[in-house]
Amino acid sequence: MQQTPTPSWIQAGTLKAIQENGHKLIHGGIAVFYHEEQVYAVDNRCPHLGFPLHMGSLCDGILTCHWHHARFDVCSGGTLDPWADDVPSYEVKIENGIVWVNPQPKQTSSVERHKLRLREGLEQNLGLVIAKAVVGLVEAGVPAAEITQIGIEFGTVYGRGWNSGLTILTAMANVLPKLDKAGTILALYQGLRHVARNSSGAPARHLLKPLPGDGVPFERLTEWYRNCIEVRDTQGAERVLLTAIRQGASLEQLSEMMLIAATDHFYLDGGHTFDFHNKAMEAIDLIGEAHTEQILTALVPLLENPTRSEELHQWQSPVNLVAPLKEAFAHLDSFPLVESYADISEVDEKKIVDQLLSDEPLETVHLVTKVLKSGANPAQLAQLVALAAAERIVPFHTQNDFSDWISVLHTFTYSHAVHKRLRGSTHPLLLRAIYHGIIRIYLDRFLNIPAAPRPDGSIVPAVDTAKPERLLQMMDLRQQVNEAARWTAGYLHAGGDPDAILNTLGHALLREDAEFHSFQMYEAAVSEFERWATRDDAFAARAGETMLLAATRYLAAHAPTPREQSHTARIATRLYRGERLFEEA
Repeated sequence: MQQTPTPSWIQAGTLKAIQENGHKLIHGGIAVFYHEEQVYAVDNRCPHLGFPLHMGSLCDGILTCHWHHARFDVCSGGTLDPWADDVPSYEVKIENGIVWVNPQPKQTSSVERHKLRLREGLEQNLGLVIAKAVVGLVEAGVPAAEITQIGIEFGTVYGRGWNSGLTILTAMANVLPKLDKAGTILALYQGLRHVARNSSGAPARHLLKPLPGDGVPFERLTEWYRNCIEVRDTQGAERVLLTAIRQGASLEQLSEMMLIAATDHFYLDGGHTFDFHNKAMEAIDLIGEAHTEQILTALVPLLENPTRSEELHQWQSPVNLVAPLKEAFAHLDSFPLVESYADISEVDEKKIVDQLLSDEPLETVHLVTKVLKSGANPAQLAQLVALAAAERIVPFHTQNDFSDWISVLHTFTYSHAVHKRLRGSTHPLLLRAIYHGIIRIYLDRFLNIPAAPRPDGSIVPAVDTAKPERLLQMMDLRQQVNEAARWTAGYLHAGGDPDAILNTLGHALLREDAEFHSFQMYEAAVSEFERWATRDDAFAARAGETMLLAATRYLAAHAPTPREQSHTARIATRLYRGERLFEEA
C-alpha cells in the first residue's frame, strides 16, 4: 500500500500539467521547473535582487534571471555568478503522477554560512553580498565584535597596511551602542564595504620574523624602533616591533613605543598617523590581543614617508612655531609623574580653552607648559584641546572654501585621538602630541574669520523633540548647515534626549555615501560628548552641546549624496524579510 506523504510536503500539482507548462509557482514562493525529464524546485526570488525566476529561462540545466542575468544550477541552486548568491533549492518527489515539494530548503541559512559569505564579499569587493551577510548575522544575534573581527582580520592581511577602511570599521564599531538596529546594520556594512574597497586587488601581506635573540631590554627596543622610523626603515621597525611583542611587552608599552616614534616629528600626515594608531589600538580592544601582531605591524608602513609638519612653511613663518615647541619638549622629563593628577578647575578650563582659541601661540605654549608642570591631568588637558578644536568647527563659515572643512576636521579628530591615548598613558614624550594639537588650532584661526554665529537654542523656533527625524529631512537639502545647527540647538534647549539625536546624526551619516572624514567626525563627536556627559556642570553642558553642533554642521555640509550604500543595505534587508523587490513598494 502506498504511504501518504507527510503533511509538511506541499503538493505542486500533476506532473503532466508541469510538463506542459514548463514551470509552476506554488505556495510559499517556490518555483517548480520541468527540464530534461526531471522536476526541480528553487526559491522563486533571485537572491541577487529578488526578481521572479519563473520569468527567466532554463537551458542546459542553467536557470538564468533576466533582470541582471545571474545564472544558477537548477538542480543544486548554486550560482555561476558569485555576486548573486546561491538560490535555495528544495527536495522534490513524484508519487502517482503528483509532484510534491519539501518546503524546507536543502541548504539552511546559518551563522557560519553568513560568515563565509561575508569573507567572500570582502575578498571579491561585492557590496550586496557584504550587506546580505551583515543583515543575516545581525538578525541572528551575532555579537558585533565577531562581525567586526572578520573585517579587521581581512583588512590587515590584504593591502599595504592600516588604512581608512579599517579606521571607518573600528570607528563604527565604537558607536554601535548609540544606534538602533537599522543603524547598526548600516554602520557595520559601511565599515566592511570600505575595508573591501581599500583591500581590493591587494596581495596578502606577509609578516617578517622577529629578531632571533631574547632578552633585549624594552627600553633599547624602543630606541631601535624610533631610530628605524627616523630613517624611514620600515622593515627594521617591523622586526623590532615583532620582537617586542614576542618578548611579552604589554599593549600599553607597545602603544607608547609606537606613538613616541610617531610624535618624534610634528603632526604627521595632517594628524592621520596618530589617529590611525589610536584606531588600531581600539581595534585590538574590540577583537582581542590575539590579533596584536597583525594589527600593529599594519601601522608601520604609515611611517615610511609621512609629511612632517615642522618642515612646512606655515609652521615656521611668519611666526616660528617649531622652535618654542622644541624648547618646551626639552623640559618634558621634568614634568611631574604622580599617582593622582590634580583636576583642572572649571574656571581654569574656560581660561585654557579661551587661550587655545586666541591668536597668541607662544603664550598658549607657555600656558600649556605651566599647566602640565603644575601636576594637572594630561588627559583632562587633552580633552580641553579636543574641545577647542571642536569650537573651530561650530563657527566655521560657509563662505570658506569647501575643502577647508577638512582642515578643522583633521585638527578635531587628531585631538580626540590624543585625548583617547592619554587616558591610558602618561609617558612624558607623548605630551608632545598635545602641543602639536594646540598649534593646529592656532593655524585654523582664519577659518573662523568671519565666524558663523553660534546658534542660541533659546531664540530659535520651537522644536518638537518627539520628532528628531526632522533633522534628517533638513539634510535632504543642500546648504542647510546653519539651519541644521539651529535645529540641534533648539532640540537640546527644549530638553530633547541626547541619545535620540546621536542616533539621528548616525543615520544622517550612514544613509549617505559619506567620505572617510565624515565617519571620523561622527565617531569623535560621540566619544567626546560621552566624556563630557559624565559631568553635571555648566561648562560640561556647553562642551557637550559643542560636540553635537560640530557634528551637525559637518554632516549637513556634506549631504545629501546619491546614497547608493544605504540603498544596497535596504535591498539586503528586504531580501532577508522575503519582500518582493520587483513589485512597487
